[in-house]
Amino acid sequence: MTQNNKKVGLFLLSQNISLFGSSVVGFAIIWHITLETSSGLWLMLSTLCAMLPQVIVSLWGGVWADRHNRKTLIMLTDGFIAISTFGLAVAFWLGFQRLELLLAVSVVRSIGAGIQTPAVHAIFPQLVARENLTRVQGINQTLGSVLMLLAPAVGGAVLASMDIAWAFMLDVVTAVLAIVVMIFIKVEVVERTDETGSMLSELKDGVRYTFANPVLRRIIICYAFSFFLFTPAAVLTPLMVERSFGSDVWYLTANEIVWSVGSIVGGIFVSLYGNFKNKIRTIAISLGAFGLTFGLMGIAGNFTIYLVIMGIAGFFMPVIATAETVLIQEITHPSKMGRVFSIIHIIAASAMPLAILLFGPMADVISVELILIISGVLLIMVGYFYHLSSRKLLIV
Repeated sequence: MTQNNKKVGLFLLSQNISLFGSSVVGFAIIWHITLETSSGLWLMLSTLCAMLPQVIVSLWGGVWADRHNRKTLIMLTDGFIAISTFGLAVAFWLGFQRLELLLAVSVVRSIGAGIQTPAVHAIFPQLVARENLTRVQGINQTLGSVLMLLAPAVGGAVLASMDIAWAFMLDVVTAVLAIVVMIFIKVEVVERTDETGSMLSELKDGVRYTFANPVLRRIIICYAFSFFLFTPAAVLTPLMVERSFGSDVWYLTANEIVWSVGSIVGGIFVSLYGNFKNKIRTIAISLGAFGLTFGLMGIAGNFTIYLVIMGIAGFFMPVIATAETVLIQEITHPSKMGRVFSIIHIIAASAMPLAILLFGPMADVISVELILIISGVLLIMVGYFYHLSSRKLLIV
């Protein structure tokens, strides 16, 4: 194994260890709230607390990722999130188990994610040669999907047989392990060709750079609409399963597992055959596939059929995630990478809270199935118009 491959392997190991613990906590919190309340309003509040703080801090996180050692930034935020989660576990063991506390800690964890995410995306081109970005992203998506397959099973087992606080402690342990692995990775600070200015001036420079590029501009518009329309499937399907098929925790577990199985297959496909010559077309086709499968989930009626469709939808997540991420990494200057990804992250993180403000209360008035059908049709339209407006810009 070459030194570069060793660095890439260690980084993928570190990030996926951290992802596993965070996923277990995420599932545990959502399912705990779902089973305690069966309320779209509470799911809305939980989603807002998990996503909205990222919007506030992510731009600053992008500037920090371009100013400082991205490795150090990732390690510090992992530690910050672990400390907050440890405090939550202790509070639950002491008997303070109010739902409001879960929301408060979700806010703290979201702040850490808002700082960390731009640095994680921006560091990949420092570790991976351009021609290997797609393959490595495919491998990363596959590893993430495998762990996402395990995470709901572990989360379900913890909720069914143990105190939820043990799920929180699992996240603390995985965060510490991720930090230890990162220590052994040497990552140089990217040399900047522009002068370092104030935080505000660098924010403005990053925004100008991003929106002046027509490809990046269209990706951002596509992100905004697509993540808004992903929200019902991402957030409300546990509620739909609980209302339409059953409230047993293993129904919720199966809902997540089949998505992860589909994502594993999709990730393997990307790592083996994912050298997409036309990434714009790949993104558009994936959006259309999401729209079709979301609509079919809304009319499935039978839980087994619903799970099969959910698995097919999961296949396209690593495809679209890899195509979008590698496209951005290929056309963005290294010294601007953190700020560009922070803007992308803001769009993704803000679109879903805005959407849940609409879809959360709506789910208490009309069926989640109908919401899925409507969002699916609109996603197909987004994919079509994205391809139509972008296909003449470049073929990548």
